[in-house]
Amino acid sequence: MKQSWLPRLVVAPSFLVSLLFIYGLMAWNGWLSLSASRLLPNYEWVGLANYEALFEMERWWLALRNLAVFGSLFIGGAMALGLLMAVLLDQKVRAEGVLRTIYLFPMALSFIVTGTAWKWMLNPGTGLEQIVRDWGYPDFSFDWLVDPEMAIYCVALAGVWQSAGFVMALFLAGLRGIDDSIIKAAQIDGASLPRIYWRILIPSLRPVFFSTLLVVSHLAIKSFDLVMALTGGGPGYATDLPATFMYTMAFSRGQIGLGAASAMMMLATVAALVVPYLYSELRARR
Repeated sequence: MKQSWLPRLVVAPSFLVSLLFIYGLMAWNGWLSLSASRLLPNYEWVGLANYEALFEMERWWLALRNLAVFGSLFIGGAMALGLLMAVLLDQKVRAEGVLRTIYLFPMALSFIVTGTAWKWMLNPGTGLEQIVRDWGYPDFSFDWLVDPEMAIYCVALAGVWQSAGFVMALFLAGLRGIDDSIIKAAQIDGASLPRIYWRILIPSLRPVFFSTLLVVSHLAIKSFDLVMALTGGGPGYATDLPATFMYTMAFSRGQIGLGAASAMMMLATVAALVVPYLYSELRARR
């Protein structure tokens, strides 16, 4: 009896806390999205009125378009750069530990720190543009951060810089887990090293690809602190994302119901990624 119940008693407090403060707050947010809440919670039932108002707002559609641009660049860039760094480190290069630490260091920083640092570097008055002009090139211009058409690319660039090292670590662990006999057999057959990676090793990383895609997509969907530190959602609404939209509506404009509705749409997007993956994993184990 002790052996069967003791582990459950040890896990029970953290399970109850998670149930209350994670899933309980999710349920409460879902209820608020169906209520007439404005500046304060108001539990008067209004059904899907907040969702209808949400999808009638041009700013919400702009946030979704920005998420599509940022997400595709962030996910694609982080995975491509991370895979490239993993392949290079897999060659048993000298000082591999030092290089791996350098690549992983940005992940040790918070997105607030990353956004602030890149804001300094990309600021036209004090950053890269001013430095190059001080070097004797007065006509040099790099004002992406204040350009409504280019600012979203600055956010994607900073995000890729931060997350590529984490992706590299996942891919490198996957490469190191492949049996060396497969590589030796391919070399005996006369396959070149690039062909071995392209035809054998990288396709073997399919489970790692799915796991990495899930994690990086989750980071892209809920990106908030990076945008707030780097651009604040501007210029105008040029870098507004669903997370910043939700924060503005719920905490700045006193539209709690509308903010809760946008948060539920973000939750639905994450669930659309996570649930099929969990289903496939559980089905494979059975």
